[in-house]
Amino acid sequence: MGNTLKILGRTSSINVRKVLWTCQELAIPYEREDWGIGFTPTQSPRFLALNPNAQVPVIIDENGVLWESNTICRYLVGLHPCDDLLPAEPAARARVEQWMDWQATELNPSWGYAFHALVRKNPDFQDPQRLEAGVRGWNAKMGLLEQQLTRTDAYVAGNTFTLADILIGLSAHRWQMTPMERPSYPAVSAYYARLSQRPGFQTFALDGHD
Repeated sequence: MGNTLKILGRTSSINVRKVLWTCQELAIPYEREDWGIGFTPTQSPRFLALNPNAQVPVIIDENGVLWESNTICRYLVGLHPCDDLLPAEPAARARVEQWMDWQATELNPSWGYAFHALVRKNPDFQDPQRLEAGVRGWNAKMGLLEQQLTRTDAYVAGNTFTLADILIGLSAHRWQMTPMERPSYPAVSAYYARLSQRPGFQTFALDGHD
């Protein structure tokens, strides 16, 4: 493999696609192995030795092993500096990273019940009241994104595309593709159309991914 980046994880994982899209934006070559649902289980001893959380993605490079998708994306930009994706200036960088953290800690958890019920059809997620609450909570978080995009009239952290838009763009696509009632969010719709012009979004969101 030499110094080639190796990515472990299936492309059906939204967290793996964050990393793949980041690699595309930075023109980083990589090799990828399928792990997870439908492939080699992440509970296998070989994988657990790399990530004891048994979650994809995991990357391996000359510096060792790294897991947690948002951290991996930051790391890759650190290796291949791109001020457009993640500014060096502290205040501008913090504005990008606050939305990255929001995606992980607020938006991601909001879709859990609804996504498992409506997309994965998991029989353990079919309680009507919890589903209604899940949809309502997910829409509420997307409403916060609507407010922010109304202010910027462009991208999440301002008027330029950043690393935060990779994470939140994939999340917006998942929200858009889940069969449920959604409020009319004009700024999110315009944002979605704007992202749809980017090759990375076309490859890692629109190409048959939820």
